[in-house]
Amino acid sequence: MFTTAIAGSLPKPAWLAETERLWPSWKLAGAELAQAKLDATLLWIKAQEDAGLDVIGDGEQSRQHFVHGFLEQVQGIDFEHRVEMGIRNDRYKAMVPQVVGPLSLKGRVHAAEARFLRAHTARRIKFTLPGPMTIVDTVADRFYGDRVKMAFAFAELLNQEALALQADGVDIVQFDEPAFNVYLDEAADWGVKALERAAQGLSCTTAVHICYGYGIAANIEWKKTLGEQWRQYEKVFPALAASRIDQVSLECIHSHVPPELMALLAGKDVMVGVIDVASDSVETPDEVADTIGRALQFVPRERLVACTNCGLAPMRREVAEAKLRALAAGAALARQRLG
Repeated sequence: MFTTAIAGSLPKPAWLAETERLWPSWKLAGAELAQAKLDATLLWIKAQEDAGLDVIGDGEQSRQHFVHGFLEQVQGIDFEHRVEMGIRNDRYKAMVPQVVGPLSLKGRVHAAEARFLRAHTARRIKFTLPGPMTIVDTVADRFYGDRVKMAFAFAELLNQEALALQADGVDIVQFDEPAFNVYLDEAADWGVKALERAAQGLSCTTAVHICYGYGIAANIEWKKTLGEQWRQYEKVFPALAASRIDQVSLECIHSHVPPELMALLAGKDVMVGVIDVASDSVETPDEVADTIGRALQFVPRERLVACTNCGLAPMRREVAEAKLRALAAGAALARQRLG
């Protein structure tokens, strides 16, 4: 009851990459970089286990960015001639690669990280992939001329990698779709369908992570414009409830999401965000347990997963470590109070 897990990313150590950056530059290259990525992964596996988390992730230590880490192994993507583009409905600008031809995988994308993760923990493991709609929103299209067509092309590639991750021993494959909170009608229309195509044929647990973004300035400022109630989830949750996806996340603590929206996910496991990624203030176990308690008004206890609101990548390492401990301690306290 009240399984604990992170949304996905964790800060990169200072010896691996720039710190407190969403798009950090690597500090090494070649074989040294490859080894350093695995060393950082091992560091965070141990930190998650020591904190007491039930589901362990790789912290996305081998990826510069959660989308680009996948795109680097896709044929038909031009990284040499990046262009500036507004993403997440022009919330902020980013230098993005261009789609210049038919999409195909060059080979396995995350085999090394997934197998390393599986070999170094006996606990359940989760591996994250970007969702097709969010990928489409993070590249410049110079080939397909149709967002939906391109999304399904990416979904096919994601499905290939997801099936391979399952074969590597991954227990939960999670697709990250922050774009679902931005393009509301499109997400409910074709976004969920593309997501299901990415998860087609998987027998392991499938999850989708939706949130209001990393704790970076552009996202914090955007959230200030959303009013007293954040009802974005209301549009897409019914479509997800009708889908084949097993788990759905939402931002909860320190948000203006009406808690009753969780009831729209009847029949799904709900990853309730009980750790704020937009603040360096570390939650107390009481705060985490209280957030879980409020969620239980709308989510059956056997379906509630205590999670972070989003990834912790841009945070200071010591803050992220403290928040992991708070997550596990708060869930343990909730079990004592509510079990």
